[in-house]
Amino acid sequence: MSDKFNILTPEEEYVIVHKGTERPFTGEYDKFNKSGKFVCRRCNAALYESNSKFDSGCGWPSFDDEINEAVLHVPDKDGRRTEIVCKSCGGHLGHVFKGEHLTSKNTRHCVNSLSIRFIPD
Repeated sequence: MSDKFNILTPEEEYVIVHKGTERPFTGEYDKFNKSGKFVCRRCNAALYESNSKFDSGCGWPSFDDEINEAVLHVPDKDGRRTEIVCKSCGGHLGHVFKGEHLTSKNTRHCVNSLSIRFIPD
């Protein structure tokens, strides 16, 4: 992991570094539909393509696929969920859920808007 990261606001640091969660339906990317990619707000690593984003109604941006080898899946300390982190810097993104049948891929990456930044095509 690199020691050089983007400067984060206190809210971004709370989510990305300290594994916090933003309030549902408040993030800038919840109801966002533009063509491009989403990168890690901490290190700028590409994480998700916009064509994998969908509206799950959960209050956070949802993706049914990640860019190959960009996101690590880690058992959460609560023993029930699977945390997702940026493979490049270890920053907390959110959690991944399987078996909800919301898309044909049957996967939902529930991501904090504060953890990602959009780069248009």
